[in-house]
Amino acid sequence: MKIRGFEVVREDARKFGALEIQLPTRGSKIAAGYDFYAPEAFTVPAGKVYVVWTDVKSYMQEGEVLNLYVRSSIGIKRGLVLANGTGIIDADYYNNPSNDGNIGIALFNCREEAVTIEAGERIAQGLFLSFLVADNGNTNSERAGGIGSTGTK
Repeated sequence: MKIRGFEVVREDARKFGALEIQLPTRGSKIAAGYDFYAPEAFTVPAGKVYVVWTDVKSYMQEGEVLNLYVRSSIGIKRGLVLANGTGIIDADYYNNPSNDGNIGIALFNCREEAVTIEAGERIAQGLFLSFLVADNGNTNSERAGGIGSTGTK
């Protein structure tokens, strides 16, 4: 039985079908985060957002979430931050019908010059966390699609 981890998305959901995708890895045996790698080189223009599609999806248990954060070296040394602050990957994003759970990382360039990231460079890190659910305000709704699909009519 699979508990939590990473897989390459199905072929029709891939953005980089011809490239070999590196699944996230921990930098050391006691590291909390799993490093996400840039599948290809790209440039984030000054003051703009660039979405990096990873062609990676994540599975986990109910009651768990994968939180994404920019790597310290990318934020401090390169001036890139996550456009949404923290990426939240819910368990039901996995295998969704729209994009199979393809994880996108939206990077915002805070600098006044463009920033280039090379293929294979570590750009973000993901942490699996457990969460609690409140007594009220819950729902029985189910995800119907990819990014931003919950709560839409």
